[in-house]
Amino acid sequence: MTASDKPAPHPLFKLATELGPLIIFFGANAKFGLFVATAAFMVAIVAAIVASYVVTKHVPLMAIVTAVIVLVFGGLTLFFHDELFIKIKPTIIYALFALTLGIGLLMGRSFIAIMFDQMFNLTPEGWRLLTIRWMFFFAGMAVLNEIVWRTQTTDFWVSFKAFGVLPITAVFAMLQTSLIKRFSIEPATDEAGDTERGDITKS
Repeated sequence: MTASDKPAPHPLFKLATELGPLIIFFGANAKFGLFVATAAFMVAIVAAIVASYVVTKHVPLMAIVTAVIVLVFGGLTLFFHDELFIKIKPTIIYALFALTLGIGLLMGRSFIAIMFDQMFNLTPEGWRLLTIRWMFFFAGMAVLNEIVWRTQTTDFWVSFKAFGVLPITAVFAMLQTSLIKRFSIEPATDEAGDTERGDITKS
């Protein structure tokens, strides 16, 4: 199934499923503390996955991987009653994504296409360059998360996670627009196909 074949959710729905769990995490932490917030975050991210599947009949691979790691490290946080696990969870996710992309490059493959669910079509060189950029971005975010949680308060880290990560990621993604346009492959149109078939018929 190509990107064009998949139902496109309303932008507000997509924003709600991505930002909603983080807002719940932030609000629960402010009112009840990190451990209740962790439990609420786990429930919210599962609900977002289910809602996404119900509406689009499809869940991106990145969302699934993120949800699994959230459940694992959130569960460890609650079981051991230790904030460390939920705080290093973003580091693990970013490092895993960066490592996956790096291994793909060594294998001559651009796994970024899979991670972003084939949202667009690029030339091999375009995918390679985009993969390199996102690999370094994820590695940088892993380092940034480590710096924030190790040097700042828990409340600051929660605020950064809820309201800092998404804008940073959005800005970085927008900065890739020129690269995507430069290496984009335009799909063949039906009109072109009809013209070719007509020429063959005439000949």
